[in-house]
Amino acid sequence: MELAADFTPTTREDWRALALAVLRKSGAADIADPEDFLATLTYDGVRIAPLYDRSDLPEGSQLRPAGRGWDIRQRHAVPDPEAVMADLENGVTSLWLALPPDALPGVLKDVLLDLAPVALQAGPDTARAAGVLFALAAERGTPLSGTLGATLETPELVELARRCADEHPGLRAAVVDATPYHDAGAGDVQELGCSLALGVAHLRALTAGGLSVQEALGQLEFRYSATADQFATIAKLRAARRLWARVAEACGAPGEGVQVQHAVTSSAMMTARDPWVNMLRTTLACFGAGVGGADAVTVQPFDAALGLPDAFSRRIARNTQSLLLEESSLGRVADAAGGSWFVERLTHDLAVAAWAWFQEIEAAGDGAAALIEERIAATRARRDDDIAHRRLPLTGVSEFPDVDERPVIRSGEGVRAARYAEPYERLRDVADAQDERPKVFLATIGPVAVHTARASFASNLFRAGGLAVESAGPGADPERIAAAFAAAGTPVACLCSSDKLYGEQAEAVAAALRKAGARKIWLAGKGSYAGVDANLFAGCDALGVLRETFDDLGVQL
Repeated sequence: MELAADFTPTTREDWRALALAVLRKSGAADIADPEDFLATLTYDGVRIAPLYDRSDLPEGSQLRPAGRGWDIRQRHAVPDPEAVMADLENGVTSLWLALPPDALPGVLKDVLLDLAPVALQAGPDTARAAGVLFALAAERGTPLSGTLGATLETPELVELARRCADEHPGLRAAVVDATPYHDAGAGDVQELGCSLALGVAHLRALTAGGLSVQEALGQLEFRYSATADQFATIAKLRAARRLWARVAEACGAPGEGVQVQHAVTSSAMMTARDPWVNMLRTTLACFGAGVGGADAVTVQPFDAALGLPDAFSRRIARNTQSLLLEESSLGRVADAAGGSWFVERLTHDLAVAAWAWFQEIEAAGDGAAALIEERIAATRARRDDDIAHRRLPLTGVSEFPDVDERPVIRSGEGVRAARYAEPYERLRDVADAQDERPKVFLATIGPVAVHTARASFASNLFRAGGLAVESAGPGADPERIAAAFAAAGTPVACLCSSDKLYGEQAEAVAAALRKAGARKIWLAGKGSYAGVDANLFAGCDALGVLRETFDDLGVQL
């Protein structure tokens, strides 16, 4: 039996007409093109449209093979053989060791090096760490896989690459690490373009040392950040492979530019406050990395911003990947995002913009470092401004904070990136350090149904800085509200109600509050009324409001 779906075909123009009608009813009468009006730009200037169809699909899209999965790579920064073995016995398939060379024999004593790839991160000690790893392999008579983690700063880069190529074909000598650009505030296009410039610099160094282009290409692994913006992560990794294939083609080695990718969940997006939300962030990032085609993925433990992870947070990190691989079967799908009009177009647009940025870096010559620093600083300033105004919300920090949460305590140093949440968390630390939590009074005017929305908005904003809030019960009597304010024992108040009741009561309530000792009176909304000092509204500078409030409360920052 055949079932036919009898749907009326629709076109892009049908959508445009419907969207335009809705927008004009909402008061935007002068809109000519709803697509332009509703489109947004990324921090790199890439356009995100409100609608995509077949006409947006670029030519030359390539699907990723199915059934490949990815390598679950856990990072260890302290020499703990038991933790390493616990990871390997419970789902982790490779190790990322940020350890001194002398610690490697003890950590790897029970690790089967022919089964578990090892990625080293030893900085200036890279050559010595590589020597220890080579010695262990020779002693056990086993081949190695993974990466030695060498960079342009490693004097022995060429020597290590030659040894990898000759003795351990599964081992790569160098890592092209783009995560520091992301951690410094770069957008996706900037991270991609910088990775190309850094990768090409490695190619030049290796080929100058005697390796062929093909051999040099085979010695590089690329490391990228994966964020909670799953579609951006998917498109970034897909664009990165396309871009590196173009580099290989330009270097005379078409077909040899298969980029090996290691995706790491973003350090910048992690929060120290309400760290449990990081589990959601890293799950989205891991999903994006897996669907985007990463060869290896590291999920940072949810408490990474607080210090060294414990056994529980490491378990959650590895199980996040196991669930997506084993239960969701993401690795069995051939390029899960392939063919998506949105993702394919975003991949293409990121690649085009990143190639242009890469060309700018190349053309800058000796001035490239200054150019990169300037551009990334500008991007970071725009993002910081969005965070301050809560246009870029941080759940558990700038939105829906729990001022009474019990901090998670960890030893050691946490992630070193300039985290997005830090400005709010610094205020929370100051508020927590006071003998009594600083407080703001919400002067709620009228019935609960009338003032709840704005009272919730104001409460959320003040609590984002660790401030307590107290409010009067329902009612509109200025004297009763003023009495409740005086009992609260704070010099800062905020009026919360509807525009209608503001017109009727705001000035009288403000006068009563001032008489009761109010030093600063805010109003949740945009109206201007006698006795009101300033306004809170969606899109206002929340960090500026909080710092001003701390000052009004006599709390030193």
